[in-house]
Amino acid sequence: MFETRSGEKLLETDPADMPADGRVVFIGRIASPWTTRETCPKNMRAARETGQPAVLTIDRTYRDGLLGLERASHVIILSWLHHAPRQLIVQKPRHAAEPKGVFSLRSPARPNPVGLHIAKLVALDIDTGRIDLDAIDVLDGTPVIDIKPYFASTDAIAEATIAGRDEPGQVGPGQVVR
Repeated sequence: MFETRSGEKLLETDPADMPADGRVVFIGRIASPWTTRETCPKNMRAARETGQPAVLTIDRTYRDGLLGLERASHVIILSWLHHAPRQLIVQKPRHAAEPKGVFSLRSPARPNPVGLHIAKLVALDIDTGRIDLDAIDVLDGTPVIDIKPYFASTDAIAEATIAGRDEPGQVGPGQVVR
């Protein structure tokens, strides 16, 4: 599913083969329209542009944890990107001139393939564990490891930048807005 490109490096041991230490549990799964990596949007902006909604279903055991979540307009979803390779530590993205360490990228290929998604909460049914979302950028059946409410007052950082990346409306280090 992932090919190794020139300049990339692999870990000596695949983290998937190492002894478990965190005991992470899956609390539910995402139903999305995306069934292949090629058709799946690469980020949430691209997912929203498709107009395709998604549904997250929480397992019965964890449904009481949804109490009060209906107050949130948006949620942070942490998913387990179970199809991603875990041994790739230096990657060469197609759009980049040079290889980059996995921790400087948002790629799903990483030692612990945790996905971070901020989605609009469209509807919530605690009894069935159904959470309707405006969009999602993961494959159908992707496991979920956590959900948190999104707080614009503390989670949004307007001055955050990545050097060398053009992002509309953002000011880079050392730049002055006029």
